[in-house]
Amino acid sequence: MSPETTTSIGVSLATAACGVWAALAARRTPRQERRDDFVVVSEQQGKAIQRLEDRIDRQEAEADRQRERIAAQDVTIDYLHIWVRRLVGHIRGLGQEPPRAPEPVPDEVRTLLRGIDV
Repeated sequence: MSPETTTSIGVSLATAACGVWAALAARRTPRQERRDDFVVVSEQQGKAIQRLEDRIDRQEAEADRQRERIAAQDVTIDYLHIWVRRLVGHIRGLGQEPPRAPEPVPDEVRTLLRGIDV
């Protein structure tokens, strides 16, 4: 073998050894993998928590709208009850009777008509 060939083989072996050493040094450790998995899981949990918070906010807003609607319906029922009572009182005051007797109040409605003598 010539000196150039021997030198070339030596340089090639040194390059290969440095390549193996660099590959081993650049390899990710199991600890690094777990840390990255933790980051991914933490991000996913953060997104899931944000979705849940948004859903709770929407549900609370819907509950507020329903409460307002129910309160308005309650006031409407009270107003109509007073109006009908006055109308019946006016008709009876004229010496007449209302067109027909009221129908019986269902039990479901009776629970909603509080403070009314039905």
